[in-house]
Amino acid sequence: MSSPSRCLIPVALLILAALPLFAEQRAIQYVTRFPAPQTHYVEVEARIPTDGKAALDLMMPVWTPGSYMVRDYSRNIEKLEARTPAGGLLPVEKTRKNHWRVTTESAPEIVLTYRTYGHEMSVQSNWIGSEFALLQGAATFVTRADALNRPHEVRVELPAQWRQAISGMPSTGANQFHAADYDTLVDSPIAAGNPSVYEFEVAGRKNVLVNMGDQQLWDGPASARDIQKIVEQDLKLWGFLPYDRYVFFNFIVNAGGGLEHKTSTVMMTRPNATRTRNSYRRWLGLVSHEYFHAWNVKRLRPIALGPFDYDQEVYTPNLWVSEGFTSYYGDLVLRRAGLITEKEYLDDLSNTIEQLQTTPGRLSQPVDLASYDSWIRLYHRDENSNNVSISYYTKGEVIGLLLDARIRAATGGQRSLDDAMRLAYQRYSGARGFKPEEFEAAVSEVGGKAAGDWLHRISGTTEEIDYAPALSLYGLKFTEKHDKSEQQKEAEKNDPRVSLGVDTRNDSGRLMVTEVKRGTTAFDSGIEADDEILAIDGFRVMPDQWPARLQDYRPGQKATLTIARRLRLMSVDVTIEKEPEKLWHVERDAKATDAEKAHVKAWLGE
Repeated sequence: MSSPSRCLIPVALLILAALPLFAEQRAIQYVTRFPAPQTHYVEVEARIPTDGKAALDLMMPVWTPGSYMVRDYSRNIEKLEARTPAGGLLPVEKTRKNHWRVTTESAPEIVLTYRTYGHEMSVQSNWIGSEFALLQGAATFVTRADALNRPHEVRVELPAQWRQAISGMPSTGANQFHAADYDTLVDSPIAAGNPSVYEFEVAGRKNVLVNMGDQQLWDGPASARDIQKIVEQDLKLWGFLPYDRYVFFNFIVNAGGGLEHKTSTVMMTRPNATRTRNSYRRWLGLVSHEYFHAWNVKRLRPIALGPFDYDQEVYTPNLWVSEGFTSYYGDLVLRRAGLITEKEYLDDLSNTIEQLQTTPGRLSQPVDLASYDSWIRLYHRDENSNNVSISYYTKGEVIGLLLDARIRAATGGQRSLDDAMRLAYQRYSGARGFKPEEFEAAVSEVGGKAAGDWLHRISGTTEEIDYAPALSLYGLKFTEKHDKSEQQKEAEKNDPRVSLGVDTRNDSGRLMVTEVKRGTTAFDSGIEADDEILAIDGFRVMPDQWPARLQDYRPGQKATLTIARRLRLMSVDVTIEKEPEKLWHVERDAKATDAEKAHVKAWLGE
């Protein structure tokens, strides 16, 4: 038996060793102020514990999760200063574009003050204006680089004309929020102003629609009811809701886009989007897509997407799962919820397939490389992008469609991609995330080895996609796009429409080439983007005349274009081509069997 003295010494040492750990748990506390919101500035005060350190390394992210582009938010910072609690000025040295070193002079905490400019109406950045503010965590909050795991708290001081601040973070009081760590703070945008708020519960979980901006033409109650249908349908798919409270931020601001967060999403739309069927349907699709991310990417994620490195890019080959499969389920959930018709769903699916199949880059870039290169390609498009790259959103959605059908066919309709997603979530939604081969293994376990092997091959190569298995399973067929009358179709049998393979724009009366598609006569003839087309076969052509003038020619005929390239006149000989047929429209086959109709019913949830 040990003596009493020997027992006391280790206990005392443990207590002393634990004291710094307790100190490190003191929250970093922020106050945000808008003394003149019309100037587009937010002022931030941060009280940052020093934990006895002689110097602190402070940082601000260069990107925000969910949007894979370096945005360098620190460029908007002004007047960054540090003081002691008593007000004494402390030395601050900028050590990197987004890092600062503060000498603490033994102060128990530093008081950091700065202001940041926000005048970008987008879901990835800050907007501060006279009517409202949207604060993104990555664009707003400087923190200790070595203390990302400690709590962070925010208090929002509102201008007199504003009523409320809302966030997906837990509230600790009026306009006050608590984040367990910096990742949560970055992942929890704050909206402040005079919102219209609509609340509803599903499975005992709170959901909130927050409309901000020009709400005069927006039908708030109807949109909230439709969002509830989306939530209920996703509950059926996944079997649970992974949050206690979720906030749908809807900024009605004549802008677009959406960005997912763990307990919220930020979306932007036009004021009259609820006034027409097509625009409202697109908005519902945005809601459904971003909400599906609450499971797919915010919890079930590639291994590279967390813990986050806010100083530089992070790379994963699996964004086609995170974004592409989310796009697939975004519209599918709308159909299953009864918010769109079968025809509307198939029309949208047709547009996605056509977009992929008419992009030359599908033969150059595998979808896993498109994911890996998102930082340098997806958000940095130019006139050659369609020739060398694809969207992992688009091809990922198509892969989701075909994989779902393969699993259903292999299991006699007993299992589907829904089951594979649930299995992957069960295994990989924790702290680590999944590796590519682990996601493929989950697919193989649900749909058989052939499904996993197909997924591996189709994501890693530029192999052309075979749609036949999915079409035959569901009793669907490809037809020509229904944008022509029967008279037009009959006329074009003997008088086909023609093309050169270029996109053009009217630039103040100048007919400018904006894109030249690989594999077309224009590409082979040497026409370039930014060429100005002046004449065809010696006759002047104006922008509004160009489509009709081109249709004066027949496929195979020769023509000479007069162009201006960097002010130099030159001639280019081209061969007129037949316009590619739009044969990617998906519709029901009138000869579909009862078994095929049953598969459609199970797939679309009818």
